[in-house]
This record gives sequence, C-alpha cells and structure tokens, in this order.
Amino acid sequence: MGFLRVLCRVLLPLLLMVGLCQVVRAQPAVPDATRDASPDAALARLLAEARAAATPSACAKPDVDRLIRIFCNKQIRVGVRENYPLFGTRKDDVRAGYDIDVARAIAKALKIDVAFSRVTPANRIALLAEDRIDLTIATMGHNTQRDGQARFIRPHYYQSESILLGPRATEVKDWRDIAGRTICVTIGNGSNAQIVSQGARLMLFEDAAALPDRLRDATCGLAAQDDSFFAFHFTDAAFSERFERKFGFAQVPWGMAVAKTGSDKLASALDLISQMFHRDGVFIDIARANRVADAFLAAQREVWNRAACNTAGGSKDSSCVLPPLSAALQATPFAASITAFEAWVKQNAGVELQLPMLKTVPAWTLFKAGIINSLIMIAGALAATLGFALVLGAALGSHHRVARGAARALTLVMQSSPVVLTLVMAAAIAQAFFSYSALVALCAAILALGLMNGSNAAQAVAEAIATVRAEHGAAPIGHSAVYMAAVDRSATQILSFLINPAKGTPVASFIGAPELLSALTDITAFASGRATTYTLLLVFYIIVVAIVVYFCGKLQRYLEQRRAAA
Repeated sequence: MGFLRVLCRVLLPLLLMVGLCQVVRAQPAVPDATRDASPDAALARLLAEARAAATPSACAKPDVDRLIRIFCNKQIRVGVRENYPLFGTRKDDVRAGYDIDVARAIAKALKIDVAFSRVTPANRIALLAEDRIDLTIATMGHNTQRDGQARFIRPHYYQSESILLGPRATEVKDWRDIAGRTICVTIGNGSNAQIVSQGARLMLFEDAAALPDRLRDATCGLAAQDDSFFAFHFTDAAFSERFERKFGFAQVPWGMAVAKTGSDKLASALDLISQMFHRDGVFIDIARANRVADAFLAAQREVWNRAACNTAGGSKDSSCVLPPLSAALQATPFAASITAFEAWVKQNAGVELQLPMLKTVPAWTLFKAGIINSLIMIAGALAATLGFALVLGAALGSHHRVARGAARALTLVMQSSPVVLTLVMAAAIAQAFFSYSALVALCAAILALGLMNGSNAAQAVAEAIATVRAEHGAAPIGHSAVYMAAVDRSATQILSFLINPAKGTPVASFIGAPELLSALTDITAFASGRATTYTLLLVFYIIVVAIVVYFCGKLQRYLEQRRAAA
C-alpha cells in the first residue's frame, strides 16, 4: 500500500502535466492581429519597417516618407516657439518648456536626435509644406480650417481656449462690448476670424511675446491670446493687479502636425506615440515639470487607459479622440467659382493664386467695406486738400498779421512733420473730443491728409498772391480780385498736390481707419494668400491714382486753355 501511495503521488502530477501540454498544443495559434492589437506592438513593427527601409538608395529618393528620412538623417526636425512662457522659450542656446520636452521625449522614443527650429503662428504650417521641418509642436490649435493645410497628430497633446483681457478699469463683459474696438492679436491665430466677425478691429503682431508689453505701455487696450500663454504672466503680481481676463471663447485642442503629404508613416508613428504618452502619463509628467496645468491631460490619461481606446487603432476611434474646433466660415455664393478660377490659373499659368477675400462672408464683408471706405477717404482727402489750400492760401496772403502768422506756423508744422506722426496726432486730438470709433479714425485721417497736402498747395497760392500784387504795384486792386487771380495762377500746383492724398491714404491704417489696407490686414490674420491679397491692394491704388491723375490732367489743360484765351 505504501508503495502504491508513493507511485500515485509521483505519476499523477506527471500525467496531469502531459495532458495539459497536449491541450495547449491542440489550441489554435493566436492570430497576428490579436497579438499586435496594442499600440506598443504596432509602433515597434512600424519603426522596425522604417529603419529597415532606410537604405542608401531609399534615402536618396526625394519622395521617401519622412519617417524613413529621419532614420536616414538620424534626427527629427521640430518647429517650436521661442517666446511662449511655460511651453517654448529660448535663452541663448537653452530651450525650455512643455513643447520642447515633448519633442525630446518623441526623439527618445524614436531613438534619434532632435534639431529645433524657431516657428511663428504665421509660418509654422508653411515650413512643414516647404520641407524645412518634419514636425511642428508650437501651441497650434486644431481646427477644421487647418485640417486642409496639415496632418494633425491624434490624440491631441494639450488644450486651451482664447481669452480677451485688458485693464481692470475697461468695461468689457462679452462680445457686445468690443464692436469698434481695436484688439491686439497675433498673425495666424485661429480665433481672429471670430473677433473680426464681432465688429472689432485687429492690431497684428508677429509674436505673442509682444502682447504683454504692449498692454503695459497702453499701445493695446485689449488683447486676445490663448489662456495658456497668459497663465505665466498672471503669476506676476504687478501684471495681475493691472489686468484681468474679460471672457473666454473658442476652446480648442492643440495638435502636433506634420506635412499634409509625404508623412503618412511618420504621422502613424506619432499617433501611436501620443496615444502611449497619454496612457502612461508621460504628458502629465512633462506638464508638471514645466508648471503647466494638467487637468486636460489627466482626463485624457483616463481615456487612453480604457480597453476600447488602448489599441493600435485607437487614434482613429471618434469615441476616443477629440474633434477639431469647427472653424468653418460661411462661404460666399460665388466661393465655388472662385476656387475653380484659382485652380484654372494654377493649371494654365502655374501661379498659386489665392483670393480669400472672395470666399467667405466675413472676408468679403471686410473687403467690400475696405474698398468703400478707401474711396470715401480718397474723395474726402481730395476735398480737404483743396479746401485747406484755398483757406490757408488766403490766410498766408492776408494783410492781417495775426492770421498770416498763424497760417505760417501751421504750414511750417505740417510741412515738417512725418505723415505718420501727423495722423497719430490727429487721431489723438479726435479721441480727446469723441469716443474712439472707425468713423472717428476715418475723419481724423481725412483732415490730417488734407491739412498736410493742402498746406503745401496753400504756399503756392500765397506766392501767387505776392506775385499778383507786385505786378500791379500801386494800382488799386481789391483783395478778392488778387486772390482769384492768384488761385487761377497757382491752379497747376494745386492740382499736383491733389494727387498725393490719393497715394497716401493707405498710411491711415496706422490709426485704425477702416480703409482697404486695414481690411486686407484683418483678412490675412485668419486667411491665407497674403501675397495675392497685397498685390490686389497695389493694383487698386494704381488704378485709383491713375484715375485721379487723369482727371487732374484734364482739368489742368482746361484751365491752361482758358488762361490762354483770356
């Protein structure tokens, strides 16, 4: 019995192990699709394939996917900002911030080096298209408009909203309070179109770093930018004491982005890396190390730890990723025709023509208003020039010493002052008596341009008055007769000075006059096609000046013929 008990204890486990092995061996093999369902496995496979493809012959091809190329070059070129506190800053050669550390973490995951390049909101997408960078991590909001310009990495790596801020004493509570106001923004900010649609004017800056200083020196009465940018500045007690957040709008997820074409494999790899960075808390650790708020990242970590999202295809699942901010602007009735015309020009002439002012209702409204206001300003400046020429001319030729002295002083000041300074002074004086508005700026510009050019024409009238008096000597002649003869004699000079206001009206944009240059500047703040836009501006003023010159020439010949007949 004892022998049998021992035998059972030894043989029974052995038999059970053999049977289990047979069962396991009999199970069907696990499919590759199941084994590769994790983002980790998918990334490993994708990177292994790209590294294997990075052969000398493949590296020499211009159309090779950028993932393969970065393995050829052993580095990834990343565009970052340099003046965005907490996210991207540079002091000498030392870069710091959330975006910088995210780029370094990506390079580490790819086991390559990283090379940084400075980008701005205006060029960060263009540099991708021009193949000067491989990836941009530059506080860029992902909206539907930009989807046509770059390939955004999903899931998003951060989220923010735009805020309007200004001095605490400024009464602004919502959109109804900003109509007619000038708001400082950066070129390329996705929220610019929304601001313009509310009737506000834009003062554009290349870099957001200028906004806090322009608020402090009162150049900007209000500014709009991401709340994440001003979060750092509100930690400054002096700044927080003077300025406050008025209201927020346009909450938008931030996206890393690659070029729209030629980056499919790179985009797929970055999708997987971003997904794993959320799941494993890498983004949160980087944010905390840079004193960046992490509430959004904490919520995203929960999402990407869900079984349904933590898969190789999670970044394509609409229940896991955030949608881009809807930035679609209402199209004009003829937008399709304009798009077709642009395509025709490109196909037949090879010219990249872009006409954003004709495609959306906000841009078209600004464009029409700009043309109308420019024509009003030109007509007003011509009338003001003629009026000041006649009035100041009479005063300069007057027998009254006080009138003559005042006119001379004013003429000297106008002839010596730069046009921009004269416009700024006119706007300051106008605002001292009236609340600022586009109409006030328009009237101030008309008066300033008329006074500047009219003072020069007035000097010609005064010199003609002196000549007429000298010719008549002691012969009795009335002052009105002398004046009319002098005006007739100086008509040619007066007409020549009428051309200047037509050419000088664009400079009125410096004081916020809503003429065409201001309108086009606002349009290019939220639309592409800056080269075409400003070319149209040049053509517009060439035509307007040509028309003014033509009619002034006709009038001059008429006066000369009348003078000859007399």
